Amino acid sequence: MAANEDQEMELEALRSIYEGDVCFRELSPVSFQYRIGESGDPKAFLIEVSWPETYPQTAPVISMDAFFNNTISAAIKQSILEKLMVEVEANLGTAMTYTLFEYAKDNKDVFMENQPVNTVTSVSNSIAIGTPDVPASKKKEKKEQLSKTQKRKLADKTDNKGELPRGWNWVDVIKHVSIFKLSFFTVSKERVRTVAYFGF
Repeated sequence: MAANEDQEMELEALRSIYEGDVCFRELSPVSFQYRIGESGDPKAFLIEVSWPETYPQTAPVISMDAFFNNTISAAIKQSILEKLMVEVEANLGTAMTYTLFEYAKDNKDVFMENQPVNTVTSVSNSIAIGTPDVPASKKKEKKEQLSKTQKRKLADKTDNKGELPRGWNWVDVIKHVSIFKLSFFTVSKERVRTVAYFGF
């Protein structure tokens, strides 16, 4: 349990205030974490507040050593801790854990203004560049099987090199042109043949 009556009352208040808040985490009755920023936000950070036996008459221990904060530079962490300690001095003798978390939430942008946004991205990019591309599967493509009749028809359409003769798809071009009639341009049958022959 919490060491003194003030701590017990603050613990009950914190549990009530942050009930259902995914950013808040009670590590023990005297130690708490709060994530400032949305999950996935590159400028989000985690604050841990622990109460010594004589808290709130003495300052709580504030830490940013959680693994979650590994992408934040040491200078930014130190700056945040210094600003929080100013707030601690102003609230000494009173329940201040909620105040510290709210102060950090309100000043998140100021705290993190010099933190580069792409720290995580650059690490993942360097990993991606260093790994060779491995094909997902080495499955052979299955060739379509043709019947003897289909093979004979295909052979009749193609020349001895396996290529289709020039103009084999002209009917498709004529169908295509006749489907898409342009309102400002009327095409005569004579013109369609010319278009199909020259490919214009």
